[in-house]
Amino acid sequence: MELIAFLSSRMDLFRGLEPAQIEAVASICVPADYPRGRTIFLEGSEARGLYVAMTGQVKIFKLSLEGREQIIHIYGPGEPFGEVPVFEGGRFPANAETTMDSRVLFIPRDGLRRLLERDSTLAMNMLAALSRKLRRFTVKLENLTLKETPQRVAAYLLDLSDRTGGATEVTLDISKGHLAGLLGTAQETLSRVLKRLSEAGLIRVRGKHIDLLDLDGLQAVSDGDERA
Repeated sequence: MELIAFLSSRMDLFRGLEPAQIEAVASICVPADYPRGRTIFLEGSEARGLYVAMTGQVKIFKLSLEGREQIIHIYGPGEPFGEVPVFEGGRFPANAETTMDSRVLFIPRDGLRRLLERDSTLAMNMLAALSRKLRRFTVKLENLTLKETPQRVAAYLLDLSDRTGGATEVTLDISKGHLAGLLGTAQETLSRVLKRLSEAGLIRVRGKHIDLLDLDGLQAVSDGDERA
């Protein structure tokens, strides 16, 4: 019952499905518990199914030839990952590792395909979810390639605000080290940028809680109209 409630209420992929459809999905899910720092899959390994974070947190990352880690995304409860290579029959293009103790659902590729063939609603839900993910990655690519670090930080804070209904107080749901990796910078640089934004009166940092004091000012920094 816990799994069925999770699938129906926490996952966009399965929202709006009938109870019988949710039960069919639940019947092919394989939950597993992972301690912090455990690898879920490696870059280049065969994609035999997709994964969903049920509790905890998972980072998706690549390693450079020098061993430098670039975090591509961090997923929390209800967010699927590793689904694209499942449909193209390929291999995972990056690594997945837990950043805290986590419970992760594995949905095998063959079972999911059989469900999709029988259920157009599920197929449309997955198409919509993949489209939203593509949009987020497009924005992230733009931020990493075209924006300086202060712009990326301001854009990330504004995105957190948008995701919480325009809140002027946001909470970092990842460590500052992981946030630095996600934004493609060093942790020391991130700390300096947060300090400069604070000194400019745009934010107030209280541990993991950040008050957004001037949304318009943050938007100007994000757009490159103002420097921080």
